[in-house]
Amino acid sequence: MSELVVGTNHVGFTVSDLQRSVSMFRDLFGYDLVSLAPREPGNVALLTGIEGADIMVAHLRKPGLVGVELISYLGPNDRSRLDARPCDTGFAHLTYDVSDIGAMVEKAASFELNPLGGMIVSTAGPNVGARAVYLRDPDGISIELIQPARFA
Repeated sequence: MSELVVGTNHVGFTVSDLQRSVSMFRDLFGYDLVSLAPREPGNVALLTGIEGADIMVAHLRKPGLVGVELISYLGPNDRSRLDARPCDTGFAHLTYDVSDIGAMVEKAASFELNPLGGMIVSTAGPNVGARAVYLRDPDGISIELIQPARFA
């Protein structure tokens, strides 16, 4: 069955401020905005199972990286915000390899993307010797940065 999977399309995040989030992925991670448009509410409600769903969607691409979809819900009015911790089931994060983790953390702060905890050096697994840090933006989007050992 695995031959039916032909690639990845995107990872999606629901955000409160579409322009701030587009700027973060564009200006911090180097993505290009390729689409910014609403979707037909009836289709969104059918797809998501959320009556009254009304969304604006941004798609961003960068060669060699997974695409990013940012969704801003304009409705329904009873939507809320999640605040999952890394130990909570359902928590997710997107990870980028970087050549200078210190410079990226500093630049990320200007996009309100700040450390969840401290920076570590990995002592096990495929990233032994790498420096790593978890960051989170105001919407709860979690990004892990890894500076592979070869860039130490």
